[in-house]
Amino acid sequence: MAPRLQEKYLSEVRPKLQERFNYKNPMQVPKLEKVVINMSVGEAIQTSKALDAAVAELTTISGQKPIITKAKKSIAAFKLREGMNIGTKVTLRGERMYMFLDKLFNIVLPRIRDFRGLNRKSFDGRGNYSLGLREQLVFPEINFDKVDKARGMDIVIVTTARNDEEATEFLTHMGLPLQKPAATAAGATR
Repeated sequence: MAPRLQEKYLSEVRPKLQERFNYKNPMQVPKLEKVVINMSVGEAIQTSKALDAAVAELTTISGQKPIITKAKKSIAAFKLREGMNIGTKVTLRGERMYMFLDKLFNIVLPRIRDFRGLNRKSFDGRGNYSLGLREQLVFPEINFDKVDKARGMDIVIVTTARNDEEATEFLTHMGLPLQKPAATAAGATR
């Protein structure tokens, strides 16, 4: 059985976008390519146990084993040498990607305190969206009692959209809770 978000894309979102942007071919319609979740662990420089905990938490959140990222440069001020383990990341594709995004849009983001929608300016100009979470505790799989430290993460949603307008329309139809566009005050100019 296909994930709920994938079925929504095929039955509702793709026909709407094809009509909205007048695509001749259904393959032109933007679709999800991958989701990359990155968790930087600064304290891994002193203790390697912190990195192990981050890997375990990211595995629980994503349902897939993450890879460990290494430092590309040496930075003396941070006591960081090239090649040291400093973070972890996972790339989700296919069914896992759809299941993760469904959970993110409908369970995780509404659990954030004082959540009023995601910033519309976080698109990169090529149709991809990036967002950051301050702590991993908003995910329902994470047991609050077993967490040693709150760690943030970056989530990048990569689409095949050609520009931000297509990506905004596409991800909004998919369920990404963006802030309402600011109303332009036409009569406010002097």
